[in-house]
Amino acid sequence: MAAPHLFGIRHHGPGCARSLVRAFDALRPDCILIEGPPESEGLLQAVLAEGMQPPVALLSYCPDEPQLAVYHPFAEFSPEWQAIRWAVLHAVPVRFMDLPMANGLALQKARRQADEASPEPAHAEAHAAQDHRQDATSEEAGAPANPAASDDDRAGDPLNWLAHAAGYADGESWWNHMVEERGDGEQLFAAVAEAMTALRAEWGEQRDDPQESQREVLREAHMRQCLREAQKTGAERIAVVCGAWHLRALQTSSVTVKADQALLKGLPRVKVQSTWVPWTYRHLTRSSGYGAGIVSPGWYEHLWRSQHLPQLRTVGWLARVARLMRERDLDCSSAHLIEATRLADALAAMRERPAAGLEELQEATRSVFAMGDDSLLHFIADELVVGDRLGSVPADVPTVPLQRDLEQAQKTLRLKPEAVQRTLDLDLRNSNDLARSHLLHRLRLLDVPWGELAKVGRSQGTFHEVWILQWQPEFLLQLIEASQWGQTLVQAATALVIDKVGRISDLAELAALVDQVLLADLDAAVPAVTQALQSRAALTGDVLQLLATLPPLANVFRYGNVRQTDAAMVAQVLDGLIVRTAIAMPLACRNVDDAAAQSLREKLLAAHTAVALRQGQEETQAWRQALQQIASSTHTGQLLQGVAVRLLLDDAVWSVEQVAQAMSFELSMGAEPSKAAAWLEGFLNRNALVLLHDMRVWRLIDEWLVGLREEHFVRVLPLVRRTFSTFSASERSALAQRAGQGRGVAALPKPPAGWNEERAALPLPLLRQLLGVQQ
Repeated sequence: MAAPHLFGIRHHGPGCARSLVRAFDALRPDCILIEGPPESEGLLQAVLAEGMQPPVALLSYCPDEPQLAVYHPFAEFSPEWQAIRWAVLHAVPVRFMDLPMANGLALQKARRQADEASPEPAHAEAHAAQDHRQDATSEEAGAPANPAASDDDRAGDPLNWLAHAAGYADGESWWNHMVEERGDGEQLFAAVAEAMTALRAEWGEQRDDPQESQREVLREAHMRQCLREAQKTGAERIAVVCGAWHLRALQTSSVTVKADQALLKGLPRVKVQSTWVPWTYRHLTRSSGYGAGIVSPGWYEHLWRSQHLPQLRTVGWLARVARLMRERDLDCSSAHLIEATRLADALAAMRERPAAGLEELQEATRSVFAMGDDSLLHFIADELVVGDRLGSVPADVPTVPLQRDLEQAQKTLRLKPEAVQRTLDLDLRNSNDLARSHLLHRLRLLDVPWGELAKVGRSQGTFHEVWILQWQPEFLLQLIEASQWGQTLVQAATALVIDKVGRISDLAELAALVDQVLLADLDAAVPAVTQALQSRAALTGDVLQLLATLPPLANVFRYGNVRQTDAAMVAQVLDGLIVRTAIAMPLACRNVDDAAAQSLREKLLAAHTAVALRQGQEETQAWRQALQQIASSTHTGQLLQGVAVRLLLDDAVWSVEQVAQAMSFELSMGAEPSKAAAWLEGFLNRNALVLLHDMRVWRLIDEWLVGLREEHFVRVLPLVRRTFSTFSASERSALAQRAGQGRGVAALPKPPAGWNEERAALPLPLLRQLLGVQQ
């Protein structure tokens, strides 16, 4: 039986990948085993297909429970990727040898259920923290992140031991210098095997987490079984590519076949499907949480692509830095580039390194290009050291129907998914832009936030939308999860909304959902949502909820024709809610404390704007009657009374004389200062225009303040100061200027009452065209 050739690698290491290809060319293996999910073996031939551009990932998931999923990412410089390519190019049998995902996901499910059932609340958090540590440390070399050891020196990355012995600060820099920035061929793997085997023997086999330790035991048992099966086929040159940490387990001959069979017998299983999905360099970094564990994928790509021209490694990298700086209008001449190259090479020579590495290049960039200023170089780390590359997969890889529907929509609407963030400005009067808006809103309903609606413009109800787009690989998994609702985006979003409606009890949330459904152009879902809203509103007595439903519905009604939606579908619901709210509001405003009054004021103002947008005669009349009851009631707090009086004045329901009479009563000498200040705060409503443009109101407030007794003035001053602090700087300046002119200032002249209606109507056609409003 031929002895296998073991190649211990670090996941996503360009030096390991380069040495592995050279070793394969020399060995010419006739069978290749790779650490990976066996269920994905049928997808390996696609690595050479047109349209396959790494970084990509193998996604293994449970179709019955899509949240159970695992990614296995690959970059162009990943040793496993190069091993698969070599095998497919040379028609050599290639297999994955890791523990099947059917077992791995079942174990993950059992562990999650155990965590949820644990009486200790910190139990799940401890496992989550352990999983995060495993993802974020030396898993890229196949090593455990936190083996069982009490000595502080043994905590963290086991490669730190070798690094400290060699005089390096950490295992990352040591491995980069000794392995990734070199390409030594097959002899590299003999040295790695010797070092990692000895290190694992000293480090120990156990981890802090017994379940994770048991999982590693099962994985290695299955790897040994796969290796034995390959040897039985008669292959003479078997190549095994795995994480370097596992080498000792595969070299151990003392473990019998029966022992491994006993370990693997009776493991739980779930149904598993696999597919290729695009990936990004940002998700290969430590911070992504997916366990790739590399800090600088952009630098690793540069190492891989410059392997045949090592003399251009330094110059090529610094030339890319220079281009980035020039794109940002930062000073960077050819002299800078020459000097930085000399400095990087000199630093490498002083440190006895064959060529400048990332550390030397970063120091040269900081010293020469940035003159020691690190703040100028953040974009270099973001765009070069990490990079923003997004991979792609062939169109014929297995996908769920919902994903195919999205891909077709992206192609039709010319919306290419990109890893970089970009702004999309949509004009909803354009049919293509309107369809784009519908697509993005449907995805948001499916919890796939490819686009975030920017908070710009005066209102979300206009014909103008600005989106911030950035594609994330995990969106594909979220699409798989959403596939339970339908095979197209319209079907899935509609079914999800209808299901969601039955679980929503908050009226404001339902009203917002009506808006979202119309924005997504889901006609079939509108009746269900509006009917639920009507039913809930008929049973609720919560005025705060009723007030909160009016703004989103009013926006839908007012701007529906701009977005080409049937706004009349919500008109009946909106009218009924306005009347119900108007009836209940005066009673709800009685005898409330200060905090409740402040909350009511915000919702009252927003609802008043909504009623104005509706422009219904009966509804507006009912609303104004409610405001008059609030303004006149002795049981309503002064803050809400002041707000109601101000709204009635703005709508010309109350005359200035009526307002002056109410103000004279509320701000009289007999009124308690705190209550008078609260009424004034509500009346001014954070807007000084009423003071600046109506001299009678100005004089009334002035006389009230002047007439206060000293002790009352001291009590009311902080409250009045708080009210005036809400005015803008220009308003306060204008008020101070008017106060400095004394009481004898004449009132501002009123505009003439008569006006020419024919001339006023002339600009209306142009305004309708600009606003997209039909007559």
